[in-house]
Amino acid sequence: MSSQPKKPADLLIINGDLLPLAKPSQTLFPGAVAVVGNWIAALGSSEKIAAEYEAARTIDASGCLVMPGLVNGHNHAAMTCYRGMADDLPLMEWLTRYIFPAETGSDGDQVYWSALLACAEMIRSGTTTFFDMYLFEGRVADAAKEAGMRALVGEVLYDFPSPNYGPIEKGLEYTEALIKRWQGDPLIRVAVEPHALYTCSPHLLTRCRDLAERHGAPLGTHLSENKSEVDEVSKRYGRRPVAHLENLGLLSSNLIACHCVWLTEAEMDLLAERGVRVVHNPESNMKLASGVAPIPDLLKRGVPVGLGTDGCASNNNLDLFQEMDFAAKVHKVHRLDPTVMPAETVLEMATQGGARVLGMEAEIGSLEVGKKADVIVVDLNRPHLQPVYNVVSHLVYAATGADVRDVIIDGKIVMQNRRLLTLNEEEILAEARNWRKKIGSKDSRGPGKNKD
Repeated sequence: MSSQPKKPADLLIINGDLLPLAKPSQTLFPGAVAVVGNWIAALGSSEKIAAEYEAARTIDASGCLVMPGLVNGHNHAAMTCYRGMADDLPLMEWLTRYIFPAETGSDGDQVYWSALLACAEMIRSGTTTFFDMYLFEGRVADAAKEAGMRALVGEVLYDFPSPNYGPIEKGLEYTEALIKRWQGDPLIRVAVEPHALYTCSPHLLTRCRDLAERHGAPLGTHLSENKSEVDEVSKRYGRRPVAHLENLGLLSSNLIACHCVWLTEAEMDLLAERGVRVVHNPESNMKLASGVAPIPDLLKRGVPVGLGTDGCASNNNLDLFQEMDFAAKVHKVHRLDPTVMPAETVLEMATQGGARVLGMEAEIGSLEVGKKADVIVVDLNRPHLQPVYNVVSHLVYAATGADVRDVIIDGKIVMQNRRLLTLNEEEILAEARNWRKKIGSKDSRGPGKNKD
């Protein structure tokens, strides 16, 4: 009697230790993943999967951990070109004296190549999805698409003219055109993104809200990032930032609020009541001395929280493994409590939590049958990752992005054995080396005139 024919699959990942991160169980077990198209078709033992499926390609993950790709919940990808340019400065001085002036000279090509560099860095460190806000965001979408990354992108909107679209009226039109252009794309989605309450008038904020509601798009902004922002908004409008958004009708489950460092107990209660989603950016907040966000308190209230790197000008890297390490430790030392923000909580923020914040929890964030095949393979055969008593602890406290060996996004292998398959890394790095001459700098603290 003949055996049943094997089912066709596009990719098998076999012989690895699987960490599905699918609640209620996060049990680690040896096994395999079968990918059909861009979906996870099956999880199980390597013997069972190999007996049931025959694939065009196979990845042997022996000695490695197979887990969901990481989700970078807040980024300015194209700011890789400003990495290290204006360090050791307070947020408002850094932003108004150096970053905003430098950005006036940016163009679509600079943004495109900078975003490609960011995509290369993120793929290399295990990030498969990112949420982005910047100028010329259509070019960021192009770069992410070329890299094969999943991205939620949005043009930064503010009251003053933009080097991309000019007056704000054109910015709203540009955003609407982006939404229509990428509608239905399997990788790229578009959000409406007013920059912040201190750079956007109430009229602009409400128009952004209406645009997002009209198209069913997420709404994202920076919120209560530092004390001077809270003081400025309070002085200008007679309300703290959270109350200001509530008064304008922007607090809802559609809002993704980045940073949320300076919050009162009542504000945290209101964010939870309204279903607002929050992104934590500990390294950027530490570097700019913005403060420590009350993330443990938000989590206790049931607020969805993801993890983000912010941009390279205020971090200065896009390694979410490093971000997890900082996220766990900063709260422990801040609260003098080693039990605060355990490794499991932080890993959840970088995977399922990030997916939930971006409204993608039904598709990504865990390895489950029927979800998109966004998978990373982490090499555990390294001195700093042995012996393994608790793999989740290792991922948060010991691993780095350089330990990621293979990356699969939407069922496609985009990095294998540390080699990028979708991007020309040499060409991107050559372009990046030219930015020092193009942008120019008198010293490490800010942009100056070109020396050529």
